[in-house]
Amino acid sequence: MSTPAPIAGLQVRREGEVLHLSGALDRAAACAAWPSLQPLLAGARVIDIAAVTRLDSAGLALLAEAMVRAGTGGDAPRLAGAPEGLADLRAAYRLDADLG
Repeated sequence: MSTPAPIAGLQVRREGEVLHLSGALDRAAACAAWPSLQPLLAGARVIDIAAVTRLDSAGLALLAEAMVRAGTGGDAPRLAGAPEGLADLRAAYRLDADLG
């Protein structure tokens, strides 16, 4: 499988039911990556963010929406990994572990 080029510093790839995100997930990356990320969400059971190096509120918003859209076909997906800052952002926005 070829590795797609990063989008504004964010690498996105799908392996089976796992959607992997790596690199910076900030405002620039969230805006640039959203169009190409949307078709990868259907059927994703896990969104792996263990390799995310930077996360801001725009990145959190992208993740929350991705979790909702990936779960529209039935079971809610699972978020794997906890990059630095995730717990603080979840607390600030009063989101649970599934970003709901």
